[in-house]
Amino acid sequence: MAGALAAPCNARQLTNHCYSYNYDIKLMEAKVANDEIIALTATSERPASTYSGYLMLILLLLAVLADAYAIITLPDGPGGALNVVTLIAATLIFILVIPGFYMLQPNQAVAITLFGSYSGTDRTTGLRWTWPWLAKKKVSVRANNFISDKIKVNDLRGNPIEMAAQIVWRVVDTAQALFDVDDYRSFVSVQVEAAIRTIGSRYPYDDFEHQEVTLRGNHDQVGAELRTELQARLAVAGITVDECGFTHLAYAQEIAGAMLRRQQAQAVVAARKTLVEGAVGMVEMALTMLSEKKVVELDDERRAAMVSNLMVVLCGERDTQPVVNTGTLYQ
Repeated sequence: MAGALAAPCNARQLTNHCYSYNYDIKLMEAKVANDEIIALTATSERPASTYSGYLMLILLLLAVLADAYAIITLPDGPGGALNVVTLIAATLIFILVIPGFYMLQPNQAVAITLFGSYSGTDRTTGLRWTWPWLAKKKVSVRANNFISDKIKVNDLRGNPIEMAAQIVWRVVDTAQALFDVDDYRSFVSVQVEAAIRTIGSRYPYDDFEHQEVTLRGNHDQVGAELRTELQARLAVAGITVDECGFTHLAYAQEIAGAMLRRQQAQAVVAARKTLVEGAVGMVEMALTMLSEKKVVELDDERRAAMVSNLMVVLCGERDTQPVVNTGTLYQ
């Protein structure tokens, strides 16, 4: 792609006759494998060929004893050549065996490589041994707890909210964790933030009518979806998520006051609505029972007055004061 920016002057020139800088920007496209993007080479964990360290420890002790015996008997021993051979062989065994030891605690693993090529993973606990020219890198497969920082996200309705989450994760494939991502701990941190932003923008923070799935009202459902999102994102690093949930969920400070007043107003409206619906039902029941039992015959005007009085009594916030009418309704 080539494009000239600014001006009528020739490209790649700076001139006194123009009052703007002219230059060309060329974006070079990398051609790799016939214009195809090379996919990530996925690695999979496999068992490594290692040995018990206790057997090799016995061999090491025998080599030390042989070295000591050969050194002691070398000056005046009858078989001088044999002593020299024993000394050299025992020393070589000592040099070969001593660098190959390593120890593994429960829920630890070690990835073994040969000149950069992955050879396998050893998960057997205790004292272990492998050839000294094999490189070893320990990886913890224990559960890790991660609590994210508070981040600002726009929910489904565009309201800025603050969110934070905690997750319990662990490595299940050491090869993927070490060789498919650069730093799996930093990878977890970044992907957790990305997943929180994705889930936060997928749902509204609150819905007073309870007709939608919301972040505040459906913790279990939203938490399960966050875990699914994290599992999909962290699978490339050989990491699984055992548990996750939100530790902080609130409106951002700039709108917190306004949203609080809005919630209060919605609560008042909903309460009034419930109160009016109940009052109308009670008035209707009262008029129906009076008519059925023929307690009193009411014309339309008297019924309207009775409905008005009952609604005032039932819906009023203060105690009502009775008024005695000594005349009639029409006087």
